[in-house]
Amino acid sequence: MPEKTLFKSESKFSRSKIANYLRSVADSLESGDPITLKSGDQSVTVDPPGQVTFEVEVEREGRLGRPGELSIEFELEWDEADSGKSGGGDLEIS
Repeated sequence: MPEKTLFKSESKFSRSKIANYLRSVADSLESGDPITLKSGDQSVTVDPPGQVTFEVEVEREGRLGRPGELSIEFELEWDEADSGKSGGGDLEIS
């Protein structure tokens, strides 16, 4: 299935500012509200179902044995036609 990017934003922010963005997403998820993302003239609203696939990935890019670039990626994924079936194991974040 071809992939189409509906929204993309990449900027440097303080840890505190990022926490505020993530908190806003968490609040919307918890309350069942749609999530609207805006940056410049871009905007997209998504309304995740009650159950979604949650993927957490930590990556290191760079040459083996040398300092590189680390990333933490959080992804919510659902089928637009899916009502939100559950699956997977428990995740702990601390």
